[in-house]
Amino acid sequence: MKYLQTTLAMLAVLSASLALAEDFKTINGKEYKYATVNRVEPDGVVLKSKSGITKVYFIELPQDVQERFHWAKPDMPGEPFYGRWAAGAEDPAVLAKIIAVATVIIAGVGLVIGYIRSRMQPITIARDRRSRRLRGKSLK
Repeated sequence: MKYLQTTLAMLAVLSASLALAEDFKTINGKEYKYATVNRVEPDGVVLKSKSGITKVYFIELPQDVQERFHWAKPDMPGEPFYGRWAAGAEDPAVLAKIIAVATVIIAGVGLVIGYIRSRMQPITIARDRRSRRLRGKSLK
């Protein structure tokens, strides 16, 4: 009786996994027969079939499969970065603002570097003064 229950349980599990298996066909015509979906990732589906584990990207799958997994094509990026600079170069007021901002940034970096360098120099001068004082005291 115990072996019968174990056999029935294993048979139920195997039949359930076969029921979930399906055929996937890519746009290029490649077929994955009796494949189960192992996991869904942001850019594709990982399929487990008789031949092994394979990742199929959503762009390779038909539209109906993409919709079934709630995948939408990413939006195309807006205008390129240099397009904004070109638009700024056409308008003198915008170009003046770009130059002003660049000048402020460069001046700020120069001030920070100057401050750091000024803080580093007195340390060496103070060490020299201390060593002179110690030499002077030792002589007296």
